[in-house]
Amino acid sequence: MTGSDPDSDGDASSDSHVDTDAEPDHGDLDRLVTTLHDRLAATATRPVREDASRWLGEAEAVAGDLAVGPLPDDEVVRTRLGHVERLLSNVGGTEDEAADEHVASARAALADALAALGDGDDGEGDG
Repeated sequence: MTGSDPDSDGDASSDSHVDTDAEPDHGDLDRLVTTLHDRLAATATRPVREDASRWLGEAEAVAGDLAVGPLPDDEVVRTRLGHVERLLSNVGGTEDEAADEHVASARAALADALAALGDGDDGEGDG
């Protein structure tokens, strides 16, 4: 399982081509959202600064809402991931090396999930 389109006819030249009009791979997106939540949840057991703990806890709650059950439509996922991104932007450091690694891993999963969704900024000032 390489994440390739299961309906492909084995055309290896298409593996590196990304169709920007295609819908996101929801299996991959689901995995990324789960990873995001798991990494944020892992910070809860670490001795992090109190201010960082509040932001991380809120981000974990939002990510956890997405990680449970089937993903809602892409726009809802994009909005909630944007909220997680804003919350994490308030976390500079945790004063715990393991927690900092979990946060870095969460940020990487978040960036990958947002990239998987692509740009949905048709009305950037909207809402």
